[in-house]
Amino acid sequence: MIEIKSRGQLEAMRAAGLVVARTLALLAEHAKVGVSTGELDELAEQSIRDAGAVPSFKGYHGFPASICASVNEQVVHGIPSKTQVLGEGDLISIDCGAILEGWHGDSAVTLAVGAVTEAETRLSDATRASMLAGIEAALPGGRLGDISFAIESATILAGERDGVEYGIVDGYGGHGIGTKMHMDPFLPNYGKPGKGPRLKAGMAIAIEPMLTLGSERTVELDDGWTVITADGSRAAHWEHSVAITDDGPWVLTAPED
Repeated sequence: MIEIKSRGQLEAMRAAGLVVARTLALLAEHAKVGVSTGELDELAEQSIRDAGAVPSFKGYHGFPASICASVNEQVVHGIPSKTQVLGEGDLISIDCGAILEGWHGDSAVTLAVGAVTEAETRLSDATRASMLAGIEAALPGGRLGDISFAIESATILAGERDGVEYGIVDGYGGHGIGTKMHMDPFLPNYGKPGKGPRLKAGMAIAIEPMLTLGSERTVELDDGWTVITADGSRAAHWEHSVAITDDGPWVLTAPED
């Protein structure tokens, strides 16, 4: 069953989403050369708890940190560490979640540390554009596959523009969100329109494409969490939690205006 929320419940989710948005903005300011991913994790936890919220990730199935910090060929679920120090030209994806009064917010950004290559900038831009295309397709009366198709189509279009065949990471995707962080439905980042559950006002879905500069295949490291590209190519990850409403998509984790 897909959880349907009232307007008041979606507003509560927006409050959680703002905690996440503010935390990611803080981390974007501090993700510089010489800063460790462990330091970013400490900043994130303090920001979340100062807002009266709880980190969604910490302790989730044993995950040891408040953010996922995935650097370069790491796609998702990277474990922050004081020994992993950011260097010039690194590409870091930061995934952050918070629980406020029982409601979850979940969002991710990809950040350049210093100067990255033009190809890596385009990769991140393409991933974000694919996320935005998916958000635009999150409309009542449509189907879940419409979102997947929009993400895939935007990825292909970006690849044609950039002269690259971006890899859409296989086996990972978006998810329902609300009273839990991961809920039905699972949202693939590729698919056919008109397929899957019908979208209804009150649903909330985390839309999160993950693209690579190479293969779509990945490998999970021995830590049981960190997912890397199988070919060592760099990856990007963008995510927003989105409510489906009669007035159109409401991005619950968007920064304040």
